[in-house]
Amino acid sequence: MQYPVVAFAFFSLSVCAFGQHLIVTAEGRHGSAPPELLKDDISVEVNKHLARVEQWVPLRGDQANLELYIVIDDGEDSELGIQFGSLKDFINEQPVTTRIGLAYLRNGSANIVAPLTADHAQIAKALRIPLGEPGISASPYMGISDLVKKWPPSAARREVLLITSGIDPWSPPDPENPYLQKAIADSQREGILVHSIYYAESGHLGHSYWRVNWGQNYLSELGDETGGEAYWQGAGSPVSFAPYLKDLAERLQNQYLLSVTAEEANGHLEPVRVITGKRAVSLMAASKIRM
Repeated sequence: MQYPVVAFAFFSLSVCAFGQHLIVTAEGRHGSAPPELLKDDISVEVNKHLARVEQWVPLRGDQANLELYIVIDDGEDSELGIQFGSLKDFINEQPVTTRIGLAYLRNGSANIVAPLTADHAQIAKALRIPLGEPGISASPYMGISDLVKKWPPSAARREVLLITSGIDPWSPPDPENPYLQKAIADSQREGILVHSIYYAESGHLGHSYWRVNWGQNYLSELGDETGGEAYWQGAGSPVSFAPYLKDLAERLQNQYLLSVTAEEANGHLEPVRVITGKRAVSLMAASKIRM
């Protein structure tokens, strides 16, 4: 997404697969608060067959529990540290119903330096400047798959804020990058939304327009397929994370749990489509749901 963060003609929904449930994010026009949506406003197709909408629960108040991992690529330029003020503000402003963890991507794995906790000040204190070694993360998408594997199942929403260039030195530019496709499928199976903020990698790849473009495309695909959002500003690092984090905070406050049943429950990932009959509304859904 280009800066400024929000510039849509209509409000839309972002949906992530979560077992037989969908996490739905209501998005308002031009950053305004979205209208309240009711169960009767929503219908769902699974593998081109109409599924039954069982529940539509606003994830607020007692239902607002969220687990959020902030994941930083250790290959990012060390100037990322100038964004830590905005990032710490975002962390400390999250409600007590949000548990936050911190991990760094290195050598194809997610190194968890601070596990999920409601002590937001502890997470803010644990932030450190990335090592800034080009390519040290290996494939950042391998790191996401590793985090998904390490993350225990939970009744709470599970979401990721990934800070990376998206460049994958372990795969030549390819629309079917195998590490990206695995990260998408792993996240869809576990119902984890992956949001991202593009930030330039250190070294030559960080200013290679060709590789930067591929990295941003990968991050956009990761967000679209899992129900998250990808934030970026042209081909360079953003001046400030603040507008992105503001937009993400608003998304987290406007989410719903949609429960569905379909004719067949086989445990496989199935194509899913979320539809609304409400006027002036577009829907963006995770491409697959585990049934």
